[in-house]
Amino acid sequence: MRLLAGWCLAGCCAAGAVPAPLQAAVPTPSEQDEGVRVQFAALHETVLSSELSAKISALPFREGDTFAAGQALVTFDCSLFHAQLTKAEASAQAARETLAVSERLAKLNSIGALEVDQASAKSKEADAEASAMRATVEKCILAAPFSGRVAKVSAKQYQFVAPGQALLEILNTQQLELQMIVPSKWLVWLKLGARFSVHVDELDQTFAGRVERLGARIDPVSQSISLAGRVDGAHAALLPGMSGIASFDKPNERVAAASR
Repeated sequence: MRLLAGWCLAGCCAAGAVPAPLQAAVPTPSEQDEGVRVQFAALHETVLSSELSAKISALPFREGDTFAAGQALVTFDCSLFHAQLTKAEASAQAARETLAVSERLAKLNSIGALEVDQASAKSKEADAEASAMRATVEKCILAAPFSGRVAKVSAKQYQFVAPGQALLEILNTQQLELQMIVPSKWLVWLKLGARFSVHVDELDQTFAGRVERLGARIDPVSQSISLAGRVDGAHAALLPGMSGIASFDKPNERVAAASR
């Protein structure tokens, strides 16, 4: 092997050429398979937090449980808030009656306009306090903003929680999108509505889909752009976090014309 290497070096030097290191041929984007890694993500997901300082009286759902939109996910013990609402509504009713009496007396010239204005202001103030308490009581039940599943439970029944404390992480598993990053030069042919097939690793199944959203800018370093797609139809087996390979239906003639 040493003799052969020496002969090659001598032969190349005799010819006046410097041998270049051997490199593997790199396929161009039009020659390689147009498959990219994708990941499924929930279109709607959120973390529900407490808006009250109260004790949890009911927390019926656990991780993985399904729920419907509008269903009560967390219920707080709001006996004190209900009592305060009752008091506020009674005060508002008394203020409205006082205002009505003041208006009748004003017609009889028994009181002046100042007394009527004061009674009206107190009535509005009492109504505002009652409305505020009603809004507080409405927060005693955390209802599901959409149908989905519970991803994480961060509290326990009978636990006292503070405002802003995270309670449940929920997501919609029926509306998923595929997130991926592709070369920006694909924009020559990759448009909204472009078709593709995605092979999901966890299920070893292939699904058909389409591009629904393109990124707002191109990464200047990697020369890539993000995009999102949707799988055709509803598939209960698909879950957020699954991944796979997406293969696009590339119009070869358009790419070939653009590469010349």
